Amino acid sequence: MLTLGTLGVVYGDIGTSPLYALKESLSAAAGEGLPTREMVFGITSLIIWALIVIVTVKYVLFILRADNNGEGGTLTLMALAQRAMGHNIFLIALLGMVGAALFYGDAIITPAISVLSAVEGLNVASPSFEHYVLPLSLLILIALFAVQSHGTARVAAWFGPIMVAWFMLLALGGLRHIADDPGILAAISPTYGITFLATHGTAGLFALGAVFLAVTGAEALYADMGHFGRRPIQIAWLGFVLPCLALNYFGQGALLLADPAKIENPFFLLYPDWALLPMIIMATVATIIASQAVITGAFSITQQAIQLGLLPRMEIRWTSETEKGQIYMPKVNWLLLVAVLFLVISFKSSSALSHAYGLAVTGTMVVTAIMAFFVVRYFWNWSLWTSVAVVAPFLIVDTIFLAANALKIPQGGWMPLLVGGLLVMIMMIWRRGTRILFEKTRKNDVPVIDLIGMLGKSQPYRVRGTAVFLTSDPDMAPAALLHNLKHNKVLHEQNVILTIKTEDAPRLSDRDRVRIESIGDSFWRVIMSYGYMETPNVPRGLALLRKQGFKFDIMATSFFVSRRSIRPSVHGGMPLWQDKIFISLAKSASDATDFFQIPTGRVLEVGTQVTV
Repeated sequence: MLTLGTLGVVYGDIGTSPLYALKESLSAAAGEGLPTREMVFGITSLIIWALIVIVTVKYVLFILRADNNGEGGTLTLMALAQRAMGHNIFLIALLGMVGAALFYGDAIITPAISVLSAVEGLNVASPSFEHYVLPLSLLILIALFAVQSHGTARVAAWFGPIMVAWFMLLALGGLRHIADDPGILAAISPTYGITFLATHGTAGLFALGAVFLAVTGAEALYADMGHFGRRPIQIAWLGFVLPCLALNYFGQGALLLADPAKIENPFFLLYPDWALLPMIIMATVATIIASQAVITGAFSITQQAIQLGLLPRMEIRWTSETEKGQIYMPKVNWLLLVAVLFLVISFKSSSALSHAYGLAVTGTMVVTAIMAFFVVRYFWNWSLWTSVAVVAPFLIVDTIFLAANALKIPQGGWMPLLVGGLLVMIMMIWRRGTRILFEKTRKNDVPVIDLIGMLGKSQPYRVRGTAVFLTSDPDMAPAALLHNLKHNKVLHEQNVILTIKTEDAPRLSDRDRVRIESIGDSFWRVIMSYGYMETPNVPRGLALLRKQGFKFDIMATSFFVSRRSIRPSVHGGMPLWQDKIFISLAKSASDATDFFQIPTGRVLEVGTQVTV
């Protein structure tokens, strides 16, 4: 069942690559003319070996071993590297930010190119449909993003069986045409690909950039490991997905050897006329499933980035009662939709969009390879030479593909670079701004032990119940506590200094969730820990303290939260324009009460003003 599930979620993106990968690669190699026999053999060989080297060897057999309690993805690699080398290594944090930012570029382009390439099959059915391709693609994409708030729990059960049918159709379409020129099977030899690159100069590099379209979606293997586990992903790829993809690419190659004029759309021309419309419908459904996987991935990586302190808090909604990973983030959803629609309207065709596609994915893969080196060297404690010997070949291959895709920057490759650059800038400003804010507020803080000593000498008026004061520094008296004493001149019977921490692990058990210690008369310090893939729930966490002997009653508890009003400063730690961006991000952050799932009727907010 898990292996079947991977087909619907993990392999949706790479499973729709045959729609455009071979066509775009040969178009890049041949230019305006028709592809030669040598080109068809060379490109087919390069695609097959890209699937073997990058997907099979690098991801399925190697990268999937770098898991954090079963979880994978760029930010998981960052967490593993930080655990081994410390959180103050800026390079590791930067690589994590770049990898996450480029993933968003992928999440924007994948729905646009996948749906466009499927709907463009209508042009093969009849040229009169040409004017309907763009409006129909826009309608499908709007509908796809509009239903995200309802979750995919009900329809996700169908994703696996539909993708099984899709991959079988890929294999059948390819098998049907391999007989046109069985010699295409010789393209399994890497010599054809190497010879093609050696004899075609710049055109060969442009074609190599397009070849990479065949492996887009390989990052999903790693990112979705937490949902299915390593073994089901490996079994599905080696036993089913790779053979089906290879057969389809061989079939397209044989078709073009027999009739090079079919370069217009070799994928849909694999099928007889009577099957064309059903295949277009099937392709559209498959691309919607592929897009769904990337959108879900964008929600997950945003949640991780928030927990790791790279982005401000955002509203998170759960769409499934049984699946922890099924979440919906309204702000991310609608920003993605606007970006996807802008792309479709701007580029107008899957061929134009293919220029933008490869750069985001190759960039992410280069980042993954670099971070994998730090993990195997410092976390797995491999020797330097072994680490270099294993990682360097992957990094060289990824860098060659990155260089090939960099040639397409003027034609559209600038788009993911622009999106990635903006997101990295936002993450860096947020990370730096929160650090400056922490340092500024700490200057005025009083150690909580000193405050308890002062209160012992001059007792304020006591009121019944429990007060919980949220703070990021458990050693310092929270601003809300100081203001409550200053203005209300009262103290509760029980006072909890609560700090919520994010660990390097993806999820924690309830046993490791909370730690409590008494730090003085009526004062307790509580550390509540969550994994970077979890969203904090403070009342549920505090309820666990009952097992440790602490009496907690939500109806007799008041939560005190500090609300900071941030002002820019000419002499602050950041340039004024960065101050303004940080302040606008802080204002856009979702309310702490909602994010930590505290009942709104039990919260008191205390305001303070800070300059950065």
